[in-house]
Amino acid sequence: MVQAVKEGTLLWEPSEQFKNDSNLKKYIDWLQENRNLSFKEYEELWEWSVTHLENFWESVWDYFNIGPETSYLEVLTERTMPGAKWFTGAKLNYAEYAFRKTRADNPAIIAYSEIRGKETISWKSLGQKVAAFAAALTDAGVKAGDRVAAYLPNIPEAMVAFLASASIGAVWSSCSPDFGSPTVIDRFKQIEPVVLIAVDGYRYGGKDFNRLSSVRDIQKAIPSLKRTILLPYLSTAPNKEFLEDAVVWDDFIKKYEKVPLKFVDVPFDHPLWILFSSGTTGLPKAIVQGHGGILLEHIKQCVFHMDLKEGDRFFWFTTTGWMMWNLLVSGLLAGSTVLLYDGNPGYPDLNTLWKFAEETEMTVFGTSAPYLLSCMNENISPKENYRLDHLKCIGSTGAPLPPEGFAWVYDHVKKDLWLASVSGGTDLCSAFVSGSPLLPVYAGEIQCRSLGAKVEAYDENGRPLLNEVGELVVSEPMPSMPLFFWNDHSGERYRSSYFDMYPGIWRHGDWIKITGKGTCQIYGRSDSTINRGGIRMGTSEIYRAVESVAGVVDSLVIDISNGQGKDFMPLFVVLKDGMTLTDELEKQIKTKVRTHCSPRHVPDEIVQIKEVPRTLNGKKLEVPVKKILMGLPVEKAVNKGSMSNPDTLAFFIQYAEKVQI
Repeated sequence: MVQAVKEGTLLWEPSEQFKNDSNLKKYIDWLQENRNLSFKEYEELWEWSVTHLENFWESVWDYFNIGPETSYLEVLTERTMPGAKWFTGAKLNYAEYAFRKTRADNPAIIAYSEIRGKETISWKSLGQKVAAFAAALTDAGVKAGDRVAAYLPNIPEAMVAFLASASIGAVWSSCSPDFGSPTVIDRFKQIEPVVLIAVDGYRYGGKDFNRLSSVRDIQKAIPSLKRTILLPYLSTAPNKEFLEDAVVWDDFIKKYEKVPLKFVDVPFDHPLWILFSSGTTGLPKAIVQGHGGILLEHIKQCVFHMDLKEGDRFFWFTTTGWMMWNLLVSGLLAGSTVLLYDGNPGYPDLNTLWKFAEETEMTVFGTSAPYLLSCMNENISPKENYRLDHLKCIGSTGAPLPPEGFAWVYDHVKKDLWLASVSGGTDLCSAFVSGSPLLPVYAGEIQCRSLGAKVEAYDENGRPLLNEVGELVVSEPMPSMPLFFWNDHSGERYRSSYFDMYPGIWRHGDWIKITGKGTCQIYGRSDSTINRGGIRMGTSEIYRAVESVAGVVDSLVIDISNGQGKDFMPLFVVLKDGMTLTDELEKQIKTKVRTHCSPRHVPDEIVQIKEVPRTLNGKKLEVPVKKILMGLPVEKAVNKGSMSNPDTLAFFIQYAEKVQI
């Protein structure tokens, strides 16, 4: 049974020992000793970090010994967005920092896949592999600034290739092999890579998927490619002749297995990688982030907000197509062992990742809110079946985790556990709002705003709100903000993406509420928010109510207006296998929405569907479906290549023809 819990209920408090052992407490002590600054509460520290922005980031530079003070001219040229320049004159390398300490035979990576099973790679071995791949790239003519594209699963070779690319100043970009070739081409063609690294296929849920034809399609569509490196994964001997000018991974590196590990120093704002927006409504944005900005932001996030230490075993369930992969790799910056999982988390059942946690002695278990809710709905109780003694933290992101999900973790995983719900975005490759080892956990609430991130809730006139839902904005610059979008030479797309609504203020596009005690709640995308009679409500609140009704496993709510005062709000529900939508079930759903949300937010119509349309990263496609229902042609409303289940759109196209607003 899932415990009914009220939003804001206190569920956990860190012990004094837990707080004193945390990295954040050690940093606070360091500030006292080295900067004569005293902070008793996290909120005081956060306020200082965003008010004295330059002093905070300079302290991060010094605390983590990024480089000598003389290596940069100025911490921040001016507090402007866009256009802020950080640590001008500094030179460094993200990959070099990851290998700064010698850890020799300690494990750097522990990986599991449905194809290979479990494998462990030591720090020494990882360094040798990175050195060999970097030397091979250099001899192949790859130089600083060139793009290296990867079509790889979440396996050690992806980390090796990324670190090697970074070590020579090449610019990394990756897509997961479950992306179809049109989706990959939409992304990689924009950035003109010179090298493509690809697998021949992958296995998911016990089924094999050959990708050689997709790799060939990508090759043909991207004329900038000079070399394709094929990694045998699905097969030990894939037909490389099927591809143009392909070399097998082992053959590519075999001459370089004893070369030393070297690094090219690059400017602070030298591009490290290119991430892509979901691309649900057009060509994905090619978001460029730099070596220095990502190094500072990720080491802050991993060490202070996830409390990662040497010896920790850090996991986040992700693919190479989601920014959480990039953050997972950055666990190396803290000296932690990074845990990789390639496969279906629900195969053969939802216990698979909990078993992985036990076998790897996982200390930090990162996942998505939908996964935790799936475990809850399937009545799984990991504490009954697995030893999770080492587990100290569960991280949750990807969607708001409702209070019931929080309660399930404490009831069925572990009582003494730090549950860190976080929310951020690809655009910064980090979390705006995070966990803190110094703070209590309240049901349904994110613990705090991240250090150095001046996150606020704005109303439509740009006024800050407290205890009210508003637009999530960042009102001071951050080092990991995008340097630019690739090929956006005028910067117009960059500016229109973030600064159109509030000039000089970054608008992220989520609804957020910041409470009086400093906690936060995310309410979904601001452009899909339900506005009924002037009462705004995030879709997450409605989903929480609807999906608590027995038999409802998923839902999608859309608010449509014709601009003339007429509104229509349909609710689409996915039911358990074998169930149909009855009058009684409709009544239960409407009653739940009326009592848990408001009478204004009771849907005008409830419709049963087979599946909710989702992006490749599992996010509900609220805005594109809304556009389809408002009559926009499907090809203008959504990029099907960005979807995990594009066939689901057929229903909504037909439904739109029936609905006249």
